[in-house]
Formats: sequence, structure tokens, C-alpha cells
Amino acid sequence: MYRTGQAEDAAAPVISVLLVEDDEGDSILTTELLHDSRLPVSLTWRQSIGAAVPDLARSPACVLLDLGLPDSEGFDGLRRVLELAPDAAVLVLTSANDESLGTAAVTAGAQDYLVKGQVDGSMLGRCIRYAIERKRADEAARQLHEAAIRQAEYSRLERGLLPVPIINDHRLYHSLSYRPGRDQALLGGDFYDLIELDDGMLHALIGDVAGHGPDEAALGVCLRVAWRTLVLSGRRPDQTLACLQEVLERERHRREVFATVAMLSLDVASGTGSLRLAGHPPPLILDKAPRLLSAERPGPPLGLFDVQWPPIPVSLGPSWAFMLYTDGLIEGKGGPGREILGPEGLVELVAEATLASGPDQPGFAESLPDTLVKHVERLNGQAPADDIAVLVVGRRQ
Repeated sequence: MYRTGQAEDAAAPVISVLLVEDDEGDSILTTELLHDSRLPVSLTWRQSIGAAVPDLARSPACVLLDLGLPDSEGFDGLRRVLELAPDAAVLVLTSANDESLGTAAVTAGAQDYLVKGQVDGSMLGRCIRYAIERKRADEAARQLHEAAIRQAEYSRLERGLLPVPIINDHRLYHSLSYRPGRDQALLGGDFYDLIELDDGMLHALIGDVAGHGPDEAALGVCLRVAWRTLVLSGRRPDQTLACLQEVLERERHRREVFATVAMLSLDVASGTGSLRLAGHPPPLILDKAPRLLSAERPGPPLGLFDVQWPPIPVSLGPSWAFMLYTDGLIEGKGGPGREILGPEGLVELVAEATLASGPDQPGFAESLPDTLVKHVERLNGQAPADDIAVLVVGRRQ
């Protein structure tokens, strides 16, 4: 191993260069050129690919590779170097009458080629630096491309896991705002669904798995699909939460994982029905004076105790609207004195939006979820770290 070159900047990092060249005279010339380049280089010389294998395993920054080696034919040596040292920049050395091989070597994966006898020290130093930077740029571009492909696949998968509400009555409307807490994600631990059955009953669900990572997102999907299956199969609301608890206990990845749930079942025409709360904040009734749908203390979250969740009677009348939401919307600092917003603070925000636009104005209910999320983000000073889901459902006369 030779240490060559005196850098103008003494703090410049030393570049590890591996020279694979069977001609001793050419290796001496390359050493001299590197010295003249003033490039801080740690140079190792090997006379064959086989002898260079241990050095390639240490992944040098740059490999100067002669194509005419005794133990390789054609581009076999280049392919082996690229295989053994995938992070190294490779500069191919060719003779004057083999310049076309250099061009082909670049196509095969080398960063550049140099013609022996036509290079001075300054040019060699620049070529080594450029080759290393080009290798880094190519690697960064490759990683970005792979990340984009993975993200596109994740997005397609997550989009397919989000529910499509089942609504038949043309007088029903709904709108949603859904913000996962994870960066670059479409799906979080919050889940929701909305189903209208042929018997005129509307069933609405919103829930929140504790945490907001991929495991929680997967469990949220599992609970939502289980709920949809139970509703479509005709299971009574008083049996549904117990079944969901059993699903959660069997599917969760840790025993301490739990989920909060709000489930509302309404007769579409009369607006009467029942609400069940498992550790979840109560829905809001949306009218000229917005209010919480229930002041009763909710039952415990799913996954903590074997209990029953008693129904809370609901009577909204023939024209109604309500809003379900997860606690990511109300746990930001948006209350008086920058306290936690809470359900009561959310009621005040909805009341302000109602006064500003009016609940009967076209598009008010449809835009309300996004409006509230943006307002909460402004009050909080930043986007909340937790997942947020807001679902508005209503029936017009």
C-alpha cells in the first residue's frame, strides 16, 4: 500500500484507491500521476482480480481497473469488481487502440474510462473525484427510485384497505377527513366505516387503535373489516362490540394494545337508535347549536376488560347530522390558555364554524371535517402527531 499525494487541504479525507494492473511499469506511472495530482490517496496495487478480492471486500472508494488482466476475459473482471465492491466507483484503464472497450465498459457499469498514456496527474485526480461523485449520485438516484416504487406500492395497498361506505338513500350524505400521523402514509391506526342496510338502519363506526405505526394500522383494518362483516351478516349491535374485542385480543401484536370505538346505529327515517362508546369521545350533533350526543361516561376501551357496553338512546328527528371523530382531533393544544382542546372545545369550534357559514348552507357539512382539521392544526401550531379521522354523516329532508 502506498500513500501518495499531498493535499492542499490537510483536513481533506484520504481516498482509498485500488489499482488492479498486471503491468509493473504502468502501476509505477499511475503512482507518480497520483502524486502529481495532489489528491490525498491511499493506493493499493494488485496484479489480478483474484489477488484483489480481499481489498474489494473492504469496498475502496475507487477502483482503477485494467481490462487486460491475466485472470479475466472481456468484461468478466469488471463484472466481478462490480459484484464484490458495489459501492466503489470504477475507472477502466484501456490502451489507445482499445478505446472503444472503455465506452462499452461504461455501458456495462463503470463510471468512466481512461486511455493509458493520455492522462496527466491533474486529469487523473479530477477523474477519480468525478467518478466517486457520479457513483454517489447514481446510488442516490437508485435509492430514490426504489423508494418511490415502494411508496407507490404502499399507497396502492393502503388505498385498497380504506373503506367504501355503503349508502343507498339519496338523502344521506357523508364527508371525511383522514390524516395518518405517520409520514408518507395513507393509513393509520384510526379506522371508520358506514353502512346502510336494506331494513333502513344506518350503522356508523369510528375507532382508534392505541399507537399509530404499521402494526396499529393493520389491526385497525382488521377490526373495521370484522365490524363490516358482522353488520352485513345481521349481527345485533349489542353483540358487535364483544365480537370486536375478541378479534382484537386474537390479532393484536402486544397484550397491552387496546382500541377505542364509537358505534352509532340509527333508523334513517326517524333518526332514532342507539350509541355505544368503548372508551371513545362522544359524537357531536350538528345543528344551529352543536352539542355532544351524550354526556354519559363511556365504557372501557376494547381489549382491557370483559364487560358489556350498554346502549345510549339517541333521537335526532327526521332531518339530522352528526360527526364522529378520533382523539387526534381534540388532544392538540387548542383550548383556553393553550390547554388541550377536548370535546367541549371541539363543540365551540364547530359552533364558530356554524355561525360563520350556517349549517344549512350548501357544502357546509361536506367541508366541515377538513375545516376543523386545518383549524386544529393552526391552534396547535403544527400538525398533530396522532392519527386523525373525522366523519360527518347527515340526512336531508
